[in-house]
Amino acid sequence: MKFVKAQPIWPAGLETAMNITGGFRAQLMDASGNLPESCLVRVTASARYRLYVNGIFVGHGPAAGPHGYYRVDEWNFVNDEYATGRPSIVAIEVAGYNVNSFYTLDQPSFVQAEVLVDGVVVAATGITGAGGFETFVLPERVQKVQRYSFQRPFMEAYRLTPGVHQWRVNSTAAPAPAVDAAVAEQKRLLPRGVSKPEFGLAMPAAVVARGAVTQRDEAVEPWRDRAISDIGPLLKGFPVDQLELLPTDELGQLQTSWQEHYEQKLSRELHLEQHGAAIFEFDCNRTGFIGMTFRCEEHSRIALTFDEILTDGDVNHLRLECSNVIYLECRPGAYDFETIEPYTLKYLKVVALEGSFAMMNCTIREYANPDADRAGFSCSSDSLGAIFEAARESFRQNAVDNFTDCPSRERAGWLCDSFFAARVEADLTGDNVLEHNFFENFLLPERFADIPEGMLPMCYPADHYDGTFIPNWALWFIIQLEEFAARGGDEQLIASLQPRVEALLRYFDDFRNEFGLLENLESWVFIEWSKANDFVKGINFPSNMLYAGALEAAARLYGEETYYDDAAMVKQMIRELSYDGSFYVDQAMEDAGGVLEVTDNRTEVCQYYAAFFGIADPQEQNDWYMSLVNDFSPIRGAGEPLLADISGIHPANAFIGYYLRMELLSQLGLAKQLLAEIEAFFSVMAERTGTLWEHNRTTASCNHGFASHVVRSLYRDGLGIASVDRKARSLAIAFMDTGLEWCSGKQPTPDGPIELDWRVEGDELHYRLIVPQGYAVTIENYSGKQLVSEQ
Repeated sequence: MKFVKAQPIWPAGLETAMNITGGFRAQLMDASGNLPESCLVRVTASARYRLYVNGIFVGHGPAAGPHGYYRVDEWNFVNDEYATGRPSIVAIEVAGYNVNSFYTLDQPSFVQAEVLVDGVVVAATGITGAGGFETFVLPERVQKVQRYSFQRPFMEAYRLTPGVHQWRVNSTAAPAPAVDAAVAEQKRLLPRGVSKPEFGLAMPAAVVARGAVTQRDEAVEPWRDRAISDIGPLLKGFPVDQLELLPTDELGQLQTSWQEHYEQKLSRELHLEQHGAAIFEFDCNRTGFIGMTFRCEEHSRIALTFDEILTDGDVNHLRLECSNVIYLECRPGAYDFETIEPYTLKYLKVVALEGSFAMMNCTIREYANPDADRAGFSCSSDSLGAIFEAARESFRQNAVDNFTDCPSRERAGWLCDSFFAARVEADLTGDNVLEHNFFENFLLPERFADIPEGMLPMCYPADHYDGTFIPNWALWFIIQLEEFAARGGDEQLIASLQPRVEALLRYFDDFRNEFGLLENLESWVFIEWSKANDFVKGINFPSNMLYAGALEAAARLYGEETYYDDAAMVKQMIRELSYDGSFYVDQAMEDAGGVLEVTDNRTEVCQYYAAFFGIADPQEQNDWYMSLVNDFSPIRGAGEPLLADISGIHPANAFIGYYLRMELLSQLGLAKQLLAEIEAFFSVMAERTGTLWEHNRTTASCNHGFASHVVRSLYRDGLGIASVDRKARSLAIAFMDTGLEWCSGKQPTPDGPIELDWRVEGDELHYRLIVPQGYAVTIENYSGKQLVSEQ
């Protein structure tokens, strides 16, 4: 990927300034001075850009790339049907942050763009005079504001004046005096690599509350999250005493009283007088750019706050420990406003802090994966069907250009999360382009700053100035890489990653003790959000189980026999030390005399690690397996008596415990129980937010990418598509005893979709299967019914 003429530019002297928004505009004409019929815009930037042609929104980007590399987007004005009419003005807005985060990288701001007509460049950044881009520092966005969160850069606050966006459509209008642009050093460029996002507009379903805000009777202690209080060299931003405004402080001193009997309907125009408030509800949790068309008759200040759920009937904009606030200060006039950053919400609260205004329209311009609708699933359980759609929705919002944990407070590409999300990409889209980008991002940097040699960042692309990493989480990189290979992943990319894998495993050599087990790992050793995280010092057995699995995966990937030998030794030592005759213990520690003592700390998730990584044997430890199946569940204690005394086993949480449990039940062929547990655990999430949650409660994100892995369970254990080998062009069908009356699904592949439908009629299971041409099929029947093909 390369540019023909464009150079990377930025307003001179501001390349490393924090939170500067640049505006760049080109007037289009051909050699005869006429407007073109069509154009293609090629663009990349640091950090985030949005593109307008003739004042109409075209796109947002770029896709996530590693340090020192930038992915280039191409937007075809005609073929992609963004707008009608001849292209006249191309306007690009770029938010340059220059702070470390888990979402955008701390790299100097720039934009590089060119416009082509019939393959000929007619405008490009870095050209002066005709055929160049005018450069502005857009004044409306307030620079010195608080960070949005610890994991993301700045919140959005604006001072708007009438005609603030006229420069996008009128070449004689200027948002501010034009400034000189400095040309930066040449950038290393990459193709986008993944589909361009879906930008559909979603409207609220209803106005669910009207009321008014008043000052609290007693002052409230100001909210001082680490994103405000810990600003310094390790977390860049503006210190509190430099902030131009702090909207969360003002909102913290307000309370809202709601009308008792508000009629839930969406009027065409909503008027809010001073101190008025209203809450809009969207059909489900959505991610995108918040937009509002409104009119102010007087100087007004408006706060938009939002969240995924209502808390005590109101929007708690701090629930996720981030500042879910958009602040607008407006002079009298009409505005068509939209955020430059994507946010996640089901509920939007609008408050007239000062003055009054009339809202004509409110939208979310979605920012989502466009390929997730290639698949389909339905069955006789409406709840399971709704859970599938919630999983699809969670995936499409967390798989735009990277596998993100959540599309809200972090937008971070975490290892381990990516293992589960990558499976879903294959199931829902039939492809692995996101996964290719994911691994390419880890491949290209020469080294990863601020973490030990050989170690991989816990999430990437991201900056980790505080030196924190999750050593055991890096092992999931190898586990996922093996599955990437099985999914038909780029063989050259996999081969190129061998030095990364070998360096990672060499890092762990220094932590192996006399038993060959990892002991006293550095930094943040993470098992899951449960009591298991308290037992990570000394020898942590779940981490060693994962280590054994990674060694075996590396051996299979690269044919290194010593990895097999090491894995076998680690697994055997775990069996000897960790299993106490009933359950696997999480931890062993040396006493004051240096003698190793196995503790009695036992967790549910440790048992699932043992099953997933082949430490336990289903034949030899049948009682142990049956105890996991019968005595544990994500809904245990919800009414049904436990079959054994497991009071000494600390319960698991959703991630990764319950997801490993789903794999356990599938391994044992217990499809009926698995579907029942899925329905019991996820149905509330699907009903309440239309997305699936980070935890088993609403204390954290209600839209998490890994949770979409339930798609894999529904296809495999519900529908019966047990496995698909895209490289060998084969698939295995396994009909199970599911308890369902019928099931239907479509799963895409690069060669065409797999379509399977079945229904139970008495003692018979009637099915219809359509596969891509040339695919070999094996069918196994564990349903207890006689199979009847209706081909």
